[in-house]
Order: sequence, then structure tokens, then C-alpha cells
Amino acid sequence: MDNGSQQIELSPIKQIELLASKIPGVVSLAQGIPADDTPSIIKDEVISALQLGKAARYSLTYGLPQLREEISQHLQSIGMEYDWEREIIVTAGSIEGITASLLALVSPGDEVIITSPSYASYQQAIKVARAIPVEVDLDDKWQFDLDAFKKKISKRTKAVIIANPNNPTGTIFAKQELIEIAKLAKSNNFFIILDEVYRDLIYEDSLFFSLAELPEFRDVIVRVYSFSKAYAMTGWRIGYLHSDKRNVDEIIKTHDALVTCAPVISQYAALAALLMPEEQKDQIRQAYKNRRDVIVSRLDKMSDIFSYQKPTAAYFVFPKIKLLDWQDSWRLSLALLEQAKVAVVPGVSFGKRGEGHIRVCFGRSVHDINIAFDRMEEFFDKIKT
Repeated sequence: MDNGSQQIELSPIKQIELLASKIPGVVSLAQGIPADDTPSIIKDEVISALQLGKAARYSLTYGLPQLREEISQHLQSIGMEYDWEREIIVTAGSIEGITASLLALVSPGDEVIITSPSYASYQQAIKVARAIPVEVDLDDKWQFDLDAFKKKISKRTKAVIIANPNNPTGTIFAKQELIEIAKLAKSNNFFIILDEVYRDLIYEDSLFFSLAELPEFRDVIVRVYSFSKAYAMTGWRIGYLHSDKRNVDEIIKTHDALVTCAPVISQYAALAALLMPEEQKDQIRQAYKNRRDVIVSRLDKMSDIFSYQKPTAAYFVFPKIKLLDWQDSWRLSLALLEQAKVAVVPGVSFGKRGEGHIRVCFGRSVHDINIAFDRMEEFFDKIKT
């Protein structure tokens, strides 16, 4: 199969941020960057590691042994049993882990199913592996439609990527649907790349479930995690993946080819993050919940412009545009950027099902959220007159 048409493009999220960088005074609610600095407890440990000369050399390709041991203990505490020596790789963020997994487990011309909507960079990572992205629409509540999913499975299906909690919708997938998909993966011989980077940002008493908790599916599951979001460490580029040893034996080869090892200084930051007291993690989560409540209250005041589903996790809301003349999400996003100096991400960036929506990040400060919505209200008041 000729994959020459599978052209890799810059993520639309990054395209918006590049455009925003050229306009003075823009308030960005686009890219998922936390407003807060990395917690001081993490920075203090990193300074100590630097002063002791621990960060100047490569680690093992798998990552620092003490970090992988700590990851293994953390996984055990949430119901996942993975051997720190043979089944865990420390990665340069979650997207490197996803890309390394695709390069290792998927062949050119294979198909990889992704939900629509889902994180914009999945499509490009799939294309890097010279595979074919196949979109499956989520239902009206942003949950899996199993019948629709089954129809997307073909003889060429080699993997599915599932972000749970979901980006951009902020929803959590139901346990039974996930189990059914895992059964389909076993019976149809494809992998599930499970992206759980927002697992630590859940705001309701929702029962979160991970397929990686079930030993019977470990041979088809590659679970990926990032420290970027919950610990305000997007710039550190650090995460990890874990899977059955047979899968990790293949993924480590592509990980080595891509990055040799994750940045060692960032590995010490990740170790400090894992050891952070639970009450401090709770404070971070509560701060995001407060910002979520601010942003939905502002959306409620614009109910003639947007409808939305309240996010139960992550730090995005994905409102639907009600104005018929503005449902082209790129057109609206560019108009907001140029005329209101507010950056948001066009919904179509996350798949065809996302058209008619925009993604708005509430990882930013309450001050920035309110300024952005003041400007958006003024913009819509003008276009309605």
C-alpha cells in the first residue's frame, strides 16, 4: 500500500499557538499547559541531583532503576502488577511512548483506530509509523458506540489508541465498554495503547477503571502515563509506559532509536513527583476543579452561544457552537484569535466528530480564564448586532 498520501503535519494545537505568539496580548486557552509552576518539592530534589552530579550522564535506556522501582510500587498501589526491570520504560513524555509503541508494534499499511474526537497528535504519530488512522465516532455523551467500533475493525486493524480520561472532552469511559473492546482486541489480534495522562485529574466521584488492572489483557495493553499535567511539568518531557515483557522487548528498541533515554534530570523530577505527599496532590486537583467550575459558570452565561457537557476529568471543556453561521471551528477560532485576542483550538482538530466545537483549556489561571471570556462575550455581542 502506498502511504505517500499520509503526510505528517504540525498539530493544529501547535499551529494555533504559533499564530497566537505573533499577536501581542493574546490570552491562550488553547494548548494544555498548566498555569502553575512545577511544585517546589520537585524542583528542590532536582537542584540536589544537579549539585550531586547525578544528571550529567545517560541513564539505562529503560530509565533510572530507582525511578522504575518507584513506578512499579505506584502501579501496584492502583491495582497493576508490572516488573520494574522488564516491563517499564521511562519515556520522553507520553507522545514519545505512544510513537515508540506504534513504531514497534504496527507495520506500514496497518490500521490504527482512534476515537473521534481524540487528541490531535495521535493521527500524526500513526502516520510516523506509516500506518493508517481510522476514526470511530463517540456517541452524543462522548462514550463508545460499540456497534460503530466493531464496524471499524478490519483484517488490517493492528491497534486502537484510547485516551481515558478523554482529551478533548474531559469524559471518562465506562468500564463495560472498555472490557468489551479489550475482548475484541484479544479475539482480533490488535493492541490497545491506553493513554491515561489525565488519570490524576478527576473531579467527581466517578468510578475510574483502567484496563491495565486486568491481568488477562496485559499482552494486548500498552499503558502510557505522563507527569506533564498533574504535576505542571510539561517542559520536563517525562513519562513512562508499561506492558507485558514481550511488548516491552520490542518497544525498547524504538525508544532507544528515538531518544536513547529520557532526560536524566527529568527522571529525578519524576521520582520526586511520585514521592510527593498525597495532600499536596489533592490541593493541585482541587485547584483545577475550581477552575473547571469557573469556566463552566462562564459558559452558562453564554448559553445562547454554546452548549456543553460538563467535564468530569482532565482540564478541557469541549463546547458546541450553536450559532449556525459560525460552526466552522477553524473560522471561529481564527476570528477569536484575530479579533478578540483569545486562543482556542478548533474542534475539527480532534477528528471529524469534533467539527462544530472548540476546545477550551481550564489549566490556565482564573484571571486568564475570566479575561478570555470577557473578550469572547464582547466578540459575540458584536457579531450578533
